[in-house]
Amino acid sequence: MGLAGDGPDVAARDTVSDAPGAGRAADDSRVPAHRPSPAHPDPSGVGTERWRVAESLTAEGLTAEGRPEHCAPPMPAYIEVIEQRLLADPVLLGDIADTVGGPFHVMFPERVSHNIMAFQQVFADSGVDGFVYFGKKANKAGCVARACAENGAGIDVASTGELVAALAAGVRGEDLMVTGPAKSDDLLWLAARHRALIAIDAIDELDRLTALELPVRVLLRVLPEGSTSRFGLDRMELEQAIQAIGAPITLSGFSFHLSGYDAIARSEQAATLVGRCLRARADGHSADTISIGGGFGVDYLEASTWADFRNTLSDNWFHTNPPGDYYPYHFPVPGSAMLGAITTHNGLAELLRDNEIRLAIEPGRALLDRAGSSVFRVQGVKTRTAHGNPYDILTVDGTSLSLSEQWFDSEYLPDPVLWPQRPGHLTPTCVGATTCLESDLLSRRRIPLPRRARTGDLLVYPNTAGYQMDSNESGFHELPLPPKVVLRAGADRLRWSLDSTLR
Repeated sequence: MGLAGDGPDVAARDTVSDAPGAGRAADDSRVPAHRPSPAHPDPSGVGTERWRVAESLTAEGLTAEGRPEHCAPPMPAYIEVIEQRLLADPVLLGDIADTVGGPFHVMFPERVSHNIMAFQQVFADSGVDGFVYFGKKANKAGCVARACAENGAGIDVASTGELVAALAAGVRGEDLMVTGPAKSDDLLWLAARHRALIAIDAIDELDRLTALELPVRVLLRVLPEGSTSRFGLDRMELEQAIQAIGAPITLSGFSFHLSGYDAIARSEQAATLVGRCLRARADGHSADTISIGGGFGVDYLEASTWADFRNTLSDNWFHTNPPGDYYPYHFPVPGSAMLGAITTHNGLAELLRDNEIRLAIEPGRALLDRAGSSVFRVQGVKTRTAHGNPYDILTVDGTSLSLSEQWFDSEYLPDPVLWPQRPGHLTPTCVGATTCLESDLLSRRRIPLPRRARTGDLLVYPNTAGYQMDSNESGFHELPLPPKVVLRAGADRLRWSLDSTLR
């Protein structure tokens, strides 16, 4: 999706990023000597002096690639073509930032459409009756829900707010799946009124739904054997629920959710539920649907980039204690390709076709791959030293609550892009937030920015639409929540508007 990049410095590719650090010459072996600009001087002169001293350093303390040992390796993300055009435009991103007046998120709904169609194509190619439900908890932008409505996808909701927002975006009630534990009476009633498919998580939830005396379709959420999850029905509860269901409630089938990203485990659990559907049919139920949930991996980084990070990981790269774990930022069989792996394993597609069973999926992050980024303005720059070598600490106008990976004892690894593009030298840089919390860092590791950042520059964190920008957002310090801007490729130029959730 998207149009060819038309900027002079960004290549027109939709799978390879020209983010900072990519393709840096191996002989760029000197510690950076870029000084504060005349427009933004360093009043104390301390930062300038530290970088001047660094000019005298030799190759000692540098990696084989000419990178200071206290600096993390470059982690350039894949970037969508429309975003490459935005980064290459010398004016547009700055104009949006000036208009918004604070941190903001940019959404690319055309990419959401592309991702939906990729999953749908796998179903078509395999001959499987399949349906895509977007996991709305991953992002609440109105433009994403609208893309679902326009491309024949449904939405997985877990609250009355999400259900109403999905309907407002044009998604029909019968194309909604309602999930989550211990659903409120209001949510059950509203879902039944709109003929949504409801995934039952507990016996008492089924009892409350039955008391409404409304026609409704349900799935029974299965607790997989050996799982310690707090969600789902165990074997005894499943049998009790199947026997209890009767008109006006229709047992449409079964669902499950697995942690992690194992395609084979999902395929084999789905095959198990085919047998359960057949047994339910013998008891007079329609049982024609299986939902395998989400957990479709996303590929943020090239394999070599991810391997280099994992194989050379060092505590020396971090301003504070390094994280305990990381999302698998390189995923060799991501998104729709993972769905293909699920349906082909042990002939699952044929099993579904032969028994006329619909396969439902609930991707969240995977439908948002490369569909949005988060933008922060640099408000301050400090220089510090580690092991005698200088690095910069930036303070931006937002918080890590808008980059939620930071709040799971982890780190969002794709490098931010420093805008505007200017010449300079590699500068190890970590990024702090505009709060009073010492731990509030958007990037704990020292990122190899291509030049020293200046006050007023923008940092663009790529591919944050999946959970990063929404799941932990907060009005802490009474800071406004970052708005969402929708970017589309017009016939002659890029055009932007505020997302419908703000209008």
